[in-house]
Amino acid sequence: MSNSTSLTVSYFILGAYLHVGYLRYLYFMITALLYIVIVVANTALIVVICVNRSLHEPMYLFLCSLFVNELYGSTGLFPFLLLQILSDIHTVSAPLCFLQIFCLYTYANIEFCNLAVMSYDRYLAICYPLQYNTRMTSHKAAIFIILVWLYCFVKFLITLSLNLRLTLCGNTINSLNCNNYLVVKLACSDTQVNNIYGLFSIVLSVVVPVLPILFSYIRILRVCFSGSKQTRQKAVSTCTPHLVSLLNFSFGCSFEIVQSRFDMSGVPSVLRIILSLYFLLMQPLMNPVMYGLQMSRIRNICKHVLCYKLLSGR
Repeated sequence: MSNSTSLTVSYFILGAYLHVGYLRYLYFMITALLYIVIVVANTALIVVICVNRSLHEPMYLFLCSLFVNELYGSTGLFPFLLLQILSDIHTVSAPLCFLQIFCLYTYANIEFCNLAVMSYDRYLAICYPLQYNTRMTSHKAAIFIILVWLYCFVKFLITLSLNLRLTLCGNTINSLNCNNYLVVKLACSDTQVNNIYGLFSIVLSVVVPVLPILFSYIRILRVCFSGSKQTRQKAVSTCTPHLVSLLNFSFGCSFEIVQSRFDMSGVPSVLRIILSLYFLLMQPLMNPVMYGLQMSRIRNICKHVLCYKLLSGR
């Protein structure tokens, strides 16, 4: 298909897959196992938080939103990836491609905004422990969560509507999954509006979450330096999972941005594949482990449920 002639694109070709022969079945099993682990771990923690009324507190509601988003993002990637691994022809229909773009980009935005709200929640818990229950109630937490999801969905619906009106002059995407930036690069019609809104959207996607994160951690650091040893220990234990999750997600997003916007032909194909999957794979895998093991109340409830089932099964 010519890159100089406008065409009606009904499908896209994904050009980043390697021909691995019979190894595809090994990769399929590994990917399927990872997806099962993600679904089971995140679903288990969602159920634990929803069923136990003692966990119906702001911090755990934010965690529940985070775990729901991990399932949402994983479902936008893994079933599609499993089909592509087994396929000899790596194509995807245009509607499914745009649907995947919407899922993955809203997932990334929701993840970052959720982590930003969680940082503000940790700031209130550490800096205002006596007033925390009045400053951050379950009702306020629910409003924050709804606003985060609505904000991210609406923002990217506008992006998607602008992209759908473009006339494309090609249908090959050098990626493992559908990528918004790479699809826009295929356009031979005027993309000025898309570029302006895209820049505006990137600023919103970065600035809106980063400001509360910086504000919260600057205030937390001030309290740690001026507070007692006990205060510092509480801050470290409370913020460690959040900071690890935040750094992991930031690294993953950085890898993805570099992958899509710069020439990576000098990088081995296997490494490019690993980097492109990193932020969509590691976050859903790591968060349940980090929060499930670090949060003592969640850990104790899981132990109690597991011991109860083992004893009742005898």
